[in-house]
Order: sequence, then structure tokens, then C-alpha cells
Amino acid sequence: MIIAVDGTAASGKGTLAKKLAEALNLVHLDTGALYRCTAVALMDRGITTDTITPQDAENAAKNLDFTALDHPKLRSPEAGEMASLVAAIPEVRRALLDGQRRFAQSPPEDFEGAILDGRDIGTVVLPDADVKFYVDADLSIRADRRYKELINAGHTVILPDIQASLEARDYRDMTRQDAPLKPAPDAIIIDTSKMDVDLMVKTALSHCA
Repeated sequence: MIIAVDGTAASGKGTLAKKLAEALNLVHLDTGALYRCTAVALMDRGITTDTITPQDAENAAKNLDFTALDHPKLRSPEAGEMASLVAAIPEVRRALLDGQRRFAQSPPEDFEGAILDGRDIGTVVLPDADVKFYVDADLSIRADRRYKELINAGHTVILPDIQASLEARDYRDMTRQDAPLKPAPDAIIIDTSKMDVDLMVKTALSHCA
């Protein structure tokens, strides 16, 4: 089984993908972490959002280690901002596309398949996935979730700034020319605005039989 999970930032798509992976014995890949990892690699070289070039970003993406995607730096607000810019660069998306498809099509033998979450999984990366979800929630609710996540991680942030950042990121992701964020035509839409994690997962599982 191959499942694609797309959606907006802080909508719950990553949590949903992880929970479904556990329930269905699927190997999981957070593709957003690939772009965040690319962003961190650039930031570690002193490259900023003002100085980034497509060539620099492409080189960083080509040298990623898909098994090293859990560094704490990846969850910082700065990495998120840079990742959103990196993800809009066609050369980066092309560099990561084949790796994502190989991951999905060749899961380890002890798994029953793969689940990938991101922003173009059902539309571009895995258009033939068995099940596709698009997860979203009201902007204010997503901002509050991300604010709490960052505060709990020890970051100093301001809620209105978080909401403005998410809104700007939504706009960039949805209007970029290459692989914009949008539901696949056959995606199952899950609005998590009024859902807790258990209900979100139960709803998704009902479509995975």
C-alpha cells in the first residue's frame, strides 16, 4: 500500500502520517524534512534567504542523507522559512523527486508499504498512490498549534508573527509555479479544525480498508 498525505503547515498531516504508518505497518517519510534539511545545510554554510541561489540549493539537495532527517535544527522557525523558499526552486524539487519515489516503491521487506507526507505527494510525487489525503485547518488554529509546538521546544516566538508566517507560507506554497500545494483531484479532504488526533486518525483509517 502507498498512501500520500498533503496539506498545509501545522494542519496535522505529519501526525496523521505517523499514526497511519504505525497502524498499517508502513514506512514513513516526512518529505518536508527533506526541504528543511536542505535549508539547514545552506544555513550552515552562511547562506541566507537573501543570498540563496538555485545552484546552491540544488547542490545541497543532491547531497542529502535521507536517513538523517531528525536534527533539532530542522524544526526551527528559521529552517521553516528557508525551506519554503527552497521548495519553490524547481531544481531542488527535481533533485529530490526520484529519491522520494524510490523510497515509496521499495519499502523494507518488513513493512507493508509506504506513506509520504508533504505538499505535492498526491499531485506530483505519487499520483498513483492507493489512497490520497489532503489535510487542512483554519489558519488561526494552525498558528496556535505551531506556537505551542515552538514554545514547548524552547523557542521564543510571538503568536501573531507565527500566524503571519503561516499565511505567507500558504501563499508561497499555493502560488508557486512548480508543484503548487493543492488537493489531488481524488484526494480525501480532512479538516482537522475541530478534530483531536484520535478522531483524525479514525477518519483516515476508515478510508484505508
